[in-house]
Amino acid sequence: MTLIHLAAAAAGYSTPAPYRVLTKTGYFVGLSGAIGATATYAASVRPALGGAGARSEDAEVIRRRAAGYLAWAGAVLLVAGYFQLAARLARAGDGMPFGDALAPGRIADYLLAPAGKGAWIAQGTVYLVQNAVLLLAALALMALFLPKARRHTDALARTALPLTLAVTLIGAVPVTAPKDADKVLDLVFGQVHIIGGVIWIGGLAFLAALATSRGRLGQDAGALWSDVWRRFSLVALVCVGSVFTSGLWMSWKHVGAVSQLWTTTYGLVLLLKIVLVLGMVAAGAVNQFWLMPRIAQARLVDDRASLAHLALRHFPKVVWGEVALGAAVLGVVPFLGGSARSEAGSDAAVSSGSVFAVGAFLVLTLVASLYMTVRTSDALARRATPAAG
Repeated sequence: MTLIHLAAAAAGYSTPAPYRVLTKTGYFVGLSGAIGATATYAASVRPALGGAGARSEDAEVIRRRAAGYLAWAGAVLLVAGYFQLAARLARAGDGMPFGDALAPGRIADYLLAPAGKGAWIAQGTVYLVQNAVLLLAALALMALFLPKARRHTDALARTALPLTLAVTLIGAVPVTAPKDADKVLDLVFGQVHIIGGVIWIGGLAFLAALATSRGRLGQDAGALWSDVWRRFSLVALVCVGSVFTSGLWMSWKHVGAVSQLWTTTYGLVLLLKIVLVLGMVAAGAVNQFWLMPRIAQARLVDDRASLAHLALRHFPKVVWGEVALGAAVLGVVPFLGGSARSEAGSDAAVSSGSVFAVGAFLVLTLVASLYMTVRTSDALARRATPAAG
């Protein structure tokens, strides 16, 4: 790329301040820990712990470790939420130093400020409600630090899950009426992208952390964990579909041509994010097409040693790789500011019937590919079983 192209790519792009990078990354880490862990516990861990093949001793070990993780996820969410709120204050209006924005008094003034002209609700009020819900979610999770509360892990996780989801949904409420349908879709797809991404990344981190307790589990724990991985694989496929579907819309809105991916700063950052996400998908494909069929095979022939090795040692190693890539994605997100279209001087994206038709075709293709992923994985498992016998 020439110096002229680099200068053109830098035009219109503003590198975020260090505090903005740290607070936004931290906020998404907090959301990933809270939403990802509670959703994964509800959809994958708790049902497996209550399954017929789960020994009560193993279930208790995993439940205790899950409770500890959830408690710390609540603490991280609380701290990250406060710093994110201060960062919003620092960027509001004429702005102020981030250190000054950390003062509780300044934050209170910001949250209680009246609505601006043309707004149906004050922006501070939206953030006030959002952070009140965040506080409730964090307290519900942090209650699990108390030994007595851990007897009610399931109930507290179920209580925290809708609250953590509400945190990001409330924060997206517009203070003025959207100008057109495209603005509404921007909000909807933005939230689909966030929720799908944090459940995917946060769920992987949660399960990888739980798997480190394998030394305290019995010899039959492989069956329990194979059930956990099977359930989460379905959750992850839904998340992948959500992230890719919403990502298609958001990419079209912000990138006017494929060449803008390497001729604009926004495009380069987005390209890096895409590569990292594809790396996560590739690692997930290894689990889905290679490990899951072998886990199913070992379970069907009652090979407990192989099942334990695959489910508790081999599978988590791949998952830790996905977690590392996911953490890198969260680190890239704060740098996705502005738009490649504006940097390149392209016209703003405007939806039309043809755009929706192409989008619908791509989404249907994605759904079909995810469906074939599940069917192919099942077929590989069935094909491997007779050979083992």
